[in-house]
Amino acid sequence: MILTIVMIVLFFGVMIGVGINSRRHATDVNGFVLGGRTVGPWLTAFAFGTSYFSAVIFIGYAGQFGWRYGVSATWAGLGNAFIGSLLAWVILGRRTRIMTQRIDSKTMPDFFGKRFDSDALRIVASAIVFIFLIPYTASLYNGLSSLFNISFNIPYWVIIVVMAALTCVYVIVGGYMATAINDFIQGIIMLVGIVAVIVAVLKVNGGFVESLNALSQIPAEGTVKAAEGTQGVFASFFGPDPLALLFVVILTSLGTWGLPQMVGKFYAIKNEESIKKGTIISTIFAIIVAGGCYFLGGFGRLFDSEAIHNGDKIVYDKIVPAMLSALDGTGFGKIIIGIVIVLVLAASMSTLSSLVLTSSSTLTLDLIDRKGKLGEKKKLLVMRLFVLFFVIVSAVIAIVKDANPTFTFIAQMMGVSWGALAGSFLAPFLYGLYWKKATKASVWASFVWGVGVTLVQLLQMFGVFTADKSTVFGYIFSSSINSGVVAMLGGLVIVPLVSLFTRKPDAAMVDDAFAGYDKKVEAAQKHSLD
Repeated sequence: MILTIVMIVLFFGVMIGVGINSRRHATDVNGFVLGGRTVGPWLTAFAFGTSYFSAVIFIGYAGQFGWRYGVSATWAGLGNAFIGSLLAWVILGRRTRIMTQRIDSKTMPDFFGKRFDSDALRIVASAIVFIFLIPYTASLYNGLSSLFNISFNIPYWVIIVVMAALTCVYVIVGGYMATAINDFIQGIIMLVGIVAVIVAVLKVNGGFVESLNALSQIPAEGTVKAAEGTQGVFASFFGPDPLALLFVVILTSLGTWGLPQMVGKFYAIKNEESIKKGTIISTIFAIIVAGGCYFLGGFGRLFDSEAIHNGDKIVYDKIVPAMLSALDGTGFGKIIIGIVIVLVLAASMSTLSSLVLTSSSTLTLDLIDRKGKLGEKKKLLVMRLFVLFFVIVSAVIAIVKDANPTFTFIAQMMGVSWGALAGSFLAPFLYGLYWKKATKASVWASFVWGVGVTLVQLLQMFGVFTADKSTVFGYIFSSSINSGVVAMLGGLVIVPLVSLFTRKPDAAMVDDAFAGYDKKVEAAQKHSLD
């Protein structure tokens, strides 16, 4: 316990120190929101990765999908690495950086407003961000209670308040640069922690081969597609339900392409070399962190105990803590638990800082001051106040949810936030970067589609109708994962289809937005043989 406290205090001290040291970069809006668009490859890559992989993945998703699919859940981690990171950087990185600077866009709603010449699009996109990022932000605290109970006997609300307050301080003081530097430090902690905990957990059952053998002896049950009593499915290549696993891979991987806090990292990157290096760094980071989390969760059934059961239901947030509890109570086991607690704090704080900075900048620049009448100092003050507001709201929601187990609609909202945001924004953002013929009407159609699918999913969750999995409609809305995938993929079809039959955009406006791609630049031969 003393060792864990020392590690946490040191971690918090470094975070605050970085925030204070970064305050010189946050003297204007461009610096506070984008770090002056001068952020290098290592900071950008780690900022992307740590914003992507929060405590929700390590505690919640790793436990949930590892329990359901066994070691095949590792496919989700690999999908996150190669689709959510590698392809995102290759397809979106350079073009996002060029066009957003060309049209002077600082947020995703601002991009829609300027790229498609519509202030109304900007306002509605801001509203979607505001509505669906708050429950997503509150979800970051999920699982912290179960994990901290291993080492500490303190109220859960204290953990939330301390974490929220410290995150708030360094974001308000240092802005994006403080967030990026802290993300780098937090990313290092996550890399070391994931590797250490995997080694320790597998060692409990005699190593990887013995753990895999033990997992293969566990029979399938009625919750999976495999025949009742079938053995070996949880240790197999594709697991007990490949189709459901595919939906998980698509949602958690492709979804990053439409999330404002993720795409925003490309706005701030420094130069061409930073994009090339950042692509490699981000992919390797994702392979280790995401692949490691889901791989670890795949062995969750080896640590089955009463602690993770609530009647007939499995409490997924308690699976990973139960795995950690099985470690030796002395020596190396205690060190691992301390590292994991700091790891989860790092993962939570990095994503929290990214989300509140995205929310505050969007609300300030795209709603409060969309006409650009506020001065730099006033805009900075408003953004800082909104950072405080969003942190407080997310903390209050998390505390209220924990104190009222029956207060389930918040948890349900968390599950659909990702699908709603990505379902609304992914397609119009992607086509907006690549296709001159994408129309304003098609963006509206994508917004309506993404939010509409989400609302139907919420109705199902609230019991308004029952999803019959034997029908296509029922299968889609039987899970927020399935409906989120449909929302994203549907948008990719809707935008070009609607664009074919609606009023074409102003050619001069579009050509000006795309002009940045054709600008001639000189480069050292070591960077370009051409």
